[in-house]
Amino acid sequence: MIFGIDIGSTTTKAISIENGKLTRKIRTRASDAVTAATGAFGKMILENKIQMNEIKKIMITGVGASKINDNIFGIPTQRVDEIQAIGTGGMFLSGLDNIIITNIGTGTVIIEASKEKIVHYGGSGVGGGTIWGLAKKLLPTAEFGIIMGLAESGDLNQVDLLLADIADTDLSFLGKETTASNFGKMLDTASNEDIALAIFNMVFQVIGMLSVFAAKSKNTDRVIVTGNGSRNQIGQKILSTITTLYGTHFIYPENAEYTTAIGAALSG
Repeated sequence: MIFGIDIGSTTTKAISIENGKLTRKIRTRASDAVTAATGAFGKMILENKIQMNEIKKIMITGVGASKINDNIFGIPTQRVDEIQAIGTGGMFLSGLDNIIITNIGTGTVIIEASKEKIVHYGGSGVGGGTIWGLAKKLLPTAEFGIIMGLAESGDLNQVDLLLADIADTDLSFLGKETTASNFGKMLDTASNEDIALAIFNMVFQVIGMLSVFAAKSKNTDRVIVTGNGSRNQIGQKILSTITTLYGTHFIYPENAEYTTAIGAALSG
């Protein structure tokens, strides 16, 4: 059995791989990297009644992995490059080779992954952290569940400037309901619900368009979406509108939020 631990800036995920299959998974939260790693490890073994001698190796990755310089509880522990882990995990979960992966976490990373190479294209500082920060300042809450609930009844026409606001006809292949400027209207009548939806819309439109450009550069029409942001249903709806416009399809593998931890374990 090999453990993979992804120590993120806000959430740490741990998984186990046995005979090439994902067998267990857990999530924890801790700001300190050592606490996060050991806490995730302890939770995994206690909840699943795993014996220490069953664990062959621990593979760690993520922004906090650099803080772990020794073996964890005497078990051989190795660090894996996060980009390599995302690429490896994305191919494993999607069952596909030669793919573009968009990993949405606190920020966003875009990767090309194949059996021959895993290449970091770049990304953006726009991601889950952006949603949290803007909501904290613009809304009465930074709690993701509450922000999602507000956004479900929001009206973008109260906040975003649409093509219909500035043009009498469609522009190229863009319809009148297409965003011309995120937050470019911001009416005095805009409610918290409208603002919440506009925050999600801006973040996922940026992520979606960067993904489209990456996919088109490799002549593919599909993008594998991983990371915590892959589970966001409002985000998925926004990305589906980008599919309609540009023909790039976004694929959400099962267990996509554990992609990096899985890729780390598979590197062991």
